[in-house]
Amino acid sequence: MQGGRLAGKVAIVTGAASGIGRATALLMAREGAAVVVADLDGAGASAVAKQIEAAGGRARGQPTDVADEASVVAMVEAAAKHFGGLDILHNNAAASDPALMSRDGDVADLDVTVFDRTLAVNLRGPMLGCKHAIPRMLARGGGAIVNTSSASGLVGDPVRTAYGVSKAGLDSLTRYVATQYGKRGIRCNSIAPGVIATPALAANVPREMIAIYERSHLTPRLGRPEDIAAAVVFLASDDAAFITGQTLSVDGGLLAHHPAFGELLLAAGGGR
Repeated sequence: MQGGRLAGKVAIVTGAASGIGRATALLMAREGAAVVVADLDGAGASAVAKQIEAAGGRARGQPTDVADEASVVAMVEAAAKHFGGLDILHNNAAASDPALMSRDGDVADLDVTVFDRTLAVNLRGPMLGCKHAIPRMLARGGGAIVNTSSASGLVGDPVRTAYGVSKAGLDSLTRYVATQYGKRGIRCNSIAPGVIATPALAANVPREMIAIYERSHLTPRLGRPEDIAAAVVFLASDDAAFITGQTLSVDGGLLAHHPAFGELLLAAGGGR
C-alpha cells in the first residue's frame, strides 16, 4: 500500500460504508492513500476502515452527516488531525432512504420536505464538503475533488424529480469549483454513473424496472461499484492532471443511444 497512484495522499470518501463509496475507499487505500471513511452509518464506516487497516492500509472511520455543517467540519478536521492534511475529496454520499425516495415523484405531487431533504444531502452536502476541504487542499498546494453525480442529472425522468435536480445542481457546482480554484491547483470533476448494482438500487427499484434498465445499457451487464471507483481514482490521480470541470458519464452507454433502443432490442428478441 506504500506505492500506487495516490501514494502519500490523504483522501476523504463520503457515503463510504457501502456501495460506490466503500469500493472507492478500498481502491484508494490500495493505491496508497490514507482514507477517512465517512458515513452517516458510523459503525459501517468503522468496519470499512478496519478492513483497510487489516490489508495494511491507513484509514479512519468517521460518523458524518453531510447535511450538517458542524459534522462536515469535524470530518475534514479528522483528516488533518490523523493524517496531516487533505488532498482528495470524493463527495459520494446521497439520500437513498427508501422511505424518502419512494415519495420523490413528479413535480405536481412532490412534497416540499422530500425536495428539501434530498437537496440538503445531495447538493448542500457536497457544497459543504468543498467549502471546508478547499482551504486544507490549498494549504498543501492543491488537490482533487470528485463528485458522484448521476445520469439522472443529465436527462429528464418520470419520477425522482428532487434526485435528478440535485444531481444537475451538483454538476453545476463542479464547474463552479473548477473555475474558481483551478488556477490555485484544485481540480474538480463529477462522475455520472448509469445504473449501478448497489444495496441502494435493490432497496429502491423494483426488479421489473431494473430489467428495463438492463435492456437500455449497451453493455452486457449493469454497472458495479468497482466500475465507478476506478473512474474516481483516475480523476483523483495525476493521470487526470489536465482534466477539470467535467462530468464524466460512466454509464455503460445508457445515454449514448436512441431513447427507444431498449424496447426495440426487446422486440427484436435481443432483450433480457
